[in-house]
Amino acid sequence: MEQPPVIVAAALVDHRRLLAGQRSRPPELAGRWEFPGGKVEPGESEPRALARECAEELGVQVRVHEFLDEVALPGQRRLRLWRASLVAGEPRALEHLQLRWLGLDELNDVDWLEPNRPLLASVRPLLGP
Repeated sequence: MEQPPVIVAAALVDHRRLLAGQRSRPPELAGRWEFPGGKVEPGESEPRALARECAEELGVQVRVHEFLDEVALPGQRRLRLWRASLVAGEPRALEHLQLRWLGLDELNDVDWLEPNRPLLASVRPLLGP
């Protein structure tokens, strides 16, 4: 029996700021904000999938560090958050409407997708005291 898909997401932190992406699709999610990432393909490790997704969505190379947290999604799927850092490139909105770097005091300034909201607690310590 096939395993339910795992979605990996990047807590991409640079200079105590977190990168958030504004969804362009599907229509019911467009305009809402998320951690960049995507599905783990069969036979692919989570860190490798996240590095691939960041290259595809943001045009950057990242180093994937430790696993931070996860939430359950509909259909027995899981959204798993990993800390990541930039290695090469400047993030570009290749699949998002726009990207935004958020400081600790700006995390609540955007309309996060519901599954992403509980993950913010795991990111706050990475952004400052």
